[in-house]
Amino acid sequence: MTQPQFNPMIGPSNYILINMGARFVPCMHNTKGVQDSKIVISWPCPNATSLEASNPGNHCTLSELCGFGGVPEPFYNGTATIDQTPEPNQWFRFIVPMFLHAGLIHIGFNMLLQLTMGRDMEKSIGSIRFFLVYISSGIFGFVMGGNFAATGIASTGASGSLFGVIALTLLDLLYSWKDRVSPVKDLLLIFLDIVISFVLGLLPGLDNFSHIGGFLMGIALGICILHSPNSLRRRIGEDTPYAQVNNGFLSQGTPPSFLKNPVGFFKGRKPLWWAWWLIRAGALVLVLVVFILLLNNFYVYHNTCSWCKYLSCLVSLIADIAASLIPVANMNSPSTTGVKSAICRSQPTSRASAIFSVAWSTWQDSEADSNHVVDQRGQKHPHDFRNQRWTGKGE
Repeated sequence: MTQPQFNPMIGPSNYILINMGARFVPCMHNTKGVQDSKIVISWPCPNATSLEASNPGNHCTLSELCGFGGVPEPFYNGTATIDQTPEPNQWFRFIVPMFLHAGLIHIGFNMLLQLTMGRDMEKSIGSIRFFLVYISSGIFGFVMGGNFAATGIASTGASGSLFGVIALTLLDLLYSWKDRVSPVKDLLLIFLDIVISFVLGLLPGLDNFSHIGGFLMGIALGICILHSPNSLRRRIGEDTPYAQVNNGFLSQGTPPSFLKNPVGFFKGRKPLWWAWWLIRAGALVLVLVVFILLLNNFYVYHNTCSWCKYLSCLVSLIADIAASLIPVANMNSPSTTGVKSAICRSQPTSRASAIFSVAWSTWQDSEADSNHVVDQRGQKHPHDFRNQRWTGKGE
C-alpha cells in the first residue's frame, strides 16, 4: 500500500497490478517510446519497494513486468522501430482486469454498487441478460480505454461493467418515468453514482474511458434486451413480464413463442413494434461496428487525442497546470518537455517523481540563463535562485 509509493486505493502498487493482468498497453502491442527506443529501458519490478534508480528492484525487463510467460523484448538498438515483430499481444488484458481491483476502496465502492443497483437489475431482467451486459460492458470499456487513455495507465476493476449496469438502470428509469413515484430523486441518485465513479477514475489504477465505454455498451445492449418504454408498450398492447431465461427456454419449461412459431411471432405486429425493433437492431449493429473499429485502431492505427489523458490522469492535469504557473523561463526546453511527456505515458517513471522532475528540470533550465529569469508577466528579474520563491517575485 505504501511501497514504492502510496496507493490511495489502499492496495498493491501498479507494478504488481500489471504483473497480475491489469490492462497495460506496452504488454499488448508495440508502443511508441518502447519498441522504437534506442536505449535500454529498465522497467520497475513487480516487487519493487523503492523508486531509486540504483535499486536492483527497479531493473526488470518488460517481459518480467508483464508476466504470464512474458512478451517479446524490444531490441533497444539503433535499428529499433515501432514495427518490431513479433510484438506483445497479451489480448486477455481486456478481460482479466474486470476481476482485479486497485485496492480496498476501489473494491468497496464496486461491491456497494453491485449489492444495490446491480442486485435489483439482475432480479428484474434475469441472470443471463445481466451477465451478458456485465461482461460485454467490461470488455468494451477496457478496449476504449486502451485506445484513448494514456498508455502508461495500469487499469483494473469492474467499473466498466458496473457502468453498463448504471446505463440499464438509467434506461429503465426513462422507460417508466411517468409510472415512478419520485423519478427525479432516482435520476439524481444515478448521477451521484456517475460523479463519484468519475472522480475515482482520475486516481491511479482506474480509467474513466473504461467507465465511458461500459456506459455506451450498456445503453446499446439495454435498448436490445430491456422491455420497450412503457408508453410504447401500452400503444402496441404489450404488457408481458421478463422471461427468466435458462438454457434458451423459459423457467416454466415451455419454449418461447418465437421458437414454437417463428412466422406467427411476427404476424399482426403494429408498425410501432417494427420501428422499435429496427432501433434495437440498429443499436446492436452500431455497437458491434464501433467495437471492431476500436480493436482495429488499437492494434493497427493507434490514433488518439491530445486531451484524452486528462480524463483518466489527475496527475497529468495538475502537472500541466503547475507547469503553467511555475514562474521560471523556458518551460518548453527539451529536458522539461521530455519529462512532462513521461507523465501518464509509457515510461517506467512514477507520476509523482515525474512531476517533481518537471519542476526540477525547469528550475535547472532557468539557472542556465546567467542574467535574468522571465516571469509570467514577461518581467525580468535578477538571477538568484538560491533565494527565489515560487511566487515569481525576484528577491
